[in-house]
Amino acid sequence: MNQWNQKSLEAVGGGHRHRLRFYDVISIGNLLTAWQEFRRGKTNKADVQRFAFHLEDNLFGLHDRLLHRAWTPDPYVAFPVADRKPREIHKASVRDRVLYQAVFRQLYPLFEKSFIHDSYASRKGKGVLAGVQRLEEFVRKASRNYSRSVFVLKCDIRKFFDSIDHETLFRLLEKKINDPDILRLLRKVILSFEKGSGTGLPLGNVTSQLFANVYLNELDQFAKRELKARYYIRYCDDFVIVEEEYGKLHTFISRIGGFLEKDLHLSLHPRKVSIRKLKQGIDFLGYVTFPRFRTLRTSTKRRMFKRCRLIFARKDDEAREVYATRVLSSYKGLLAHSREYRTWKKLEKLYEDSREA
Repeated sequence: MNQWNQKSLEAVGGGHRHRLRFYDVISIGNLLTAWQEFRRGKTNKADVQRFAFHLEDNLFGLHDRLLHRAWTPDPYVAFPVADRKPREIHKASVRDRVLYQAVFRQLYPLFEKSFIHDSYASRKGKGVLAGVQRLEEFVRKASRNYSRSVFVLKCDIRKFFDSIDHETLFRLLEKKINDPDILRLLRKVILSFEKGSGTGLPLGNVTSQLFANVYLNELDQFAKRELKARYYIRYCDDFVIVEEEYGKLHTFISRIGGFLEKDLHLSLHPRKVSIRKLKQGIDFLGYVTFPRFRTLRTSTKRRMFKRCRLIFARKDDEAREVYATRVLSSYKGLLAHSREYRTWKKLEKLYEDSREA
């Protein structure tokens, strides 16, 4: 690998500003830090290794193109991902992903201040488990420690990432950013991908995570200020509201739907809007919350066992042990946060039986 002086790179253009400016985003210091953050867990990837081999040239080259307003995005590479539902990830080049990481790390603190507390996706100190725990806290408070019935409205936005309107997103970014060069760069990033006419963000970009929160922060503010929803939680395009009155939640559905269509050009998924009693179980973020306990979603457990059977059936004993140890450790942590002791014992037995076969 090409050897170079890291301190010399950090010393070039790494000054601190009180107000975000274009140079804060494209400085060598910011690009170098973005590279270090981006490469974590990816050092065995061939394209990342190629970029690292000529790292100094690549970073200075990217900086120079940005400085002279000559950067244009490389084409995306699309590939399917087998998840709870089939998805298509669009991967940018390593060069562009380093840039997107640099943009993210400068813009995140600027927008984070305006987000509500109970938005849990792609934010530091948040995440799936924190969102589920917050839901449990809300239902406990609303039900007066489970002494009263409560209802939970659960909603999902239809084809959210594909439907994000570029011009609406850009107007929201303009509210916080006044540097024209940053805005020109962000417009290039946004327009680098299109799912429909003037709509869509790629699932593979770190900037898409931030843009999604900026976009749906409008919904969060509507829920808190207009609906006066005290117990509201959102994780990406899934959100829930806890209330004592069924009728109140029912009126929320049409008001939320109207706001999404008028202000954000989005719509609720017609088959993924429901109001349930807490005692029926609230399916949210992979867990099902009941009074005083939670379980894993049944479909999550099915996928867990399917994956384990495939790994445990591998013929290469050494590779099988490595993968089996990793996946069991991962699932043990997942199951530890729910009432799933029996599920864990079944996984252990499945593993032991595979070793004896």
